[in-house]
Amino acid sequence: MTVTYQEGSPFPGRVGRTLDESEPAYPVPPCPPADAPNVLLVVLDDVGFAQLGCFGSDLETPNIDALAARGLRYRRFHTTAMCSPTRASLLTGRNPHTAGIGGITELASGFPGYHGRLNADVALIPEVAKRAGYATFAVGKWHLCPAEEQHAGARRRYWPLGCGFERYFGFLGPETSQWAPDLVIDNTMLVPEESSESHLSTRLVDEAISMIEDLRSAGSARPFFQYLAFGACHAPHHAPAEWIDRYAGAFDDGWDAWRERTFARQVEAGIVAATTTLSERPSWVPDWDSLDPDQQRVAARLMEAFAGFLSHTDHELGRLVEHLEATGEMDRTVVIVLSDNGASAEGGPTGTFNGAYLYNGMPHDAAATAARVAEIGGPCSFPNYPWGWAFAGNTPYRRWKRETHEGGIGDPLIVAGPVIAAADSGAVRDQYCHAIDVGATILDLMGIGMPEMLDGVAQKPVAGTSLRPSFTDASATGRQTQYYEQFGCRAIYHDGWKAVAFHPLFPYEPGEDPFRSFEEDRWELYDVASDPSECNDLAAEHPELLLELQELWWSEAERYGALPLQGFRGAIGARLDKEQRIELRPFAIGVPESTAPDTKLARHLIEVELTIPEGALPRGVLVAQGGRFGGYSLYLRGGHLSYTYNYFGTDHTDVDCPDPLSPGRHVVRAELTPGGGGMGVVLSVDDTPVAVGSVPRLVPLRFALCGENLCCGYDDATAVSPRYVAPFRCDATIHRAVVDATGAVRLSDPDEVRRALQSQ
Repeated sequence: MTVTYQEGSPFPGRVGRTLDESEPAYPVPPCPPADAPNVLLVVLDDVGFAQLGCFGSDLETPNIDALAARGLRYRRFHTTAMCSPTRASLLTGRNPHTAGIGGITELASGFPGYHGRLNADVALIPEVAKRAGYATFAVGKWHLCPAEEQHAGARRRYWPLGCGFERYFGFLGPETSQWAPDLVIDNTMLVPEESSESHLSTRLVDEAISMIEDLRSAGSARPFFQYLAFGACHAPHHAPAEWIDRYAGAFDDGWDAWRERTFARQVEAGIVAATTTLSERPSWVPDWDSLDPDQQRVAARLMEAFAGFLSHTDHELGRLVEHLEATGEMDRTVVIVLSDNGASAEGGPTGTFNGAYLYNGMPHDAAATAARVAEIGGPCSFPNYPWGWAFAGNTPYRRWKRETHEGGIGDPLIVAGPVIAAADSGAVRDQYCHAIDVGATILDLMGIGMPEMLDGVAQKPVAGTSLRPSFTDASATGRQTQYYEQFGCRAIYHDGWKAVAFHPLFPYEPGEDPFRSFEEDRWELYDVASDPSECNDLAAEHPELLLELQELWWSEAERYGALPLQGFRGAIGARLDKEQRIELRPFAIGVPESTAPDTKLARHLIEVELTIPEGALPRGVLVAQGGRFGGYSLYLRGGHLSYTYNYFGTDHTDVDCPDPLSPGRHVVRAELTPGGGGMGVVLSVDDTPVAVGSVPRLVPLRFALCGENLCCGYDDATAVSPRYVAPFRCDATIHRAVVDATGAVRLSDPDEVRRALQSQ
């Protein structure tokens, strides 16, 4: 009889001097129960409560709607109001501050609840599932890795394979171009390349299917946990033109009318309680009819791009579901679909062709967006819609992403699969639940408990409670208490009541002071069991209850690590210990902006030592950072040294050397000196100045949030200058390239940022 034992356990056989004196035993990997289901967790990004068809929208999401029709919809599901914290909650079953991810990782701070690194005492579900015998796959957006560790030379501790996933295909940061994505395969970073024929959502689903096929092609019957996190519908709102064009004219009557129609459908379908009131449009969101025809045309087109993006994503998810159906996997697969937070207002009052304005604390350029309206959704845009559409996308709730009113934290949740009885198909559940409960539910479905110890580290208990009882019992108890904190906005839910305090965030809250004290914030009180849209503030009527809930918030915040309170959290991607002088390697993977020297408002030098071959007029990029929507490039054009500065994709300043470089070895430099809101440019060859110019306006903080890296010998993703097409590889020999911003001031203090912006 063959003797087997669990991998990692002591050897139960006997080893003698010879085979005859020995007794073999064979290690076997862990094996989940035969009835253990596959789990497919689908996370949409910035999709509001009202934007899926099955939650009242008229946007076309037939495949998600079909899952809802044979599953359950939860109308009181809640998230953390932002990307990274919700994902940490989903994948650990703990509150985000407990996990160390109280905010997005780009805005980490030096406190345990906010340092942007998943704590060792909150093991991720994929790690636990893998050790129990599950195959674990991650596809799409990650956003759980420190900003300074998203480069090719970084350690991989917080990349997906360092967190329990066995395979990964996707992007590490908060967003990426759908046409020129910055991608990682497993632990290998790829050079971003642009393709107008290949949309990222399609590639993600191709990879998701391929991972499942690879598992089964080897004869493995292991169940899988697949985490599929689309870039959709986070900005940029990119979609194939034919999907956007399907919505031509669909939004011409504006967000007010769309919102009213959507609310009527929600009430009729039982998506919201019959007692719900449609919240009023706030004063800073304009009445659609107050916009002039050109403004309406731009705003409608931006919404068409969003709608096309969502419908195209639904189509791609449908391909995965079809594959599961065709291969028989669907009969053993639980599918969970949700959004990570409410619809996003990051497009500001007008919307934009280039989301980088937001990261720089600057108003979007409405005129530039109007001039590019025909390009919206395509590769030559990086668009986001106006906040009127975000407000409508969260119907019937107030406010939006990153805030703790329901518009930020109230989101759609769908559960479908063999765990849902046919009699319950299409039902709407009323249990109050949170992202941490989804994590707990996944563990419950797998039949796996979170270990008390893992790799010698005592584990924090799972804070979520499984939703499984609600699968068969509509009256099952939901979550009784849940705290919220995001950028200083606070809320506490307890037994049907909710207290909430809004805190404004730099830079675009209308009429609000982002630097006011937390004591100046006003707490509101709502009976959300009957008033889920927070229309009837009862703070004055129940001051004692409000005080009790405020004290409960402080208690929960301390218990789960949400202190100290922080509103403004510094410049995106800023690092305390960043090197301000870097020597680049020709043709190596580019250096992300969060890791590169801070050149934006600082005196800096670009120096390249190169050899010009005999009898040639070489071309190509020497050093470039950024891309089509902002950046700079030092490059050769027919042997001429040139420098281009790209201001938000609207203005390009070119400085050119009049004579080509002679054959032989040279040292070329670009010396950049800010002043008067602009920057002086001096190009030199072998210590001799050869060209002088002036850049009139500077991008103050970020060229791009993700991708568009600092590169040597080529320009990745999209081209900084319209004079060339990326990657525009250099055909001269580059021996050495340095970017030196020694002495640059790190912009993290609010007053420093304010002064920097005012200088522009």
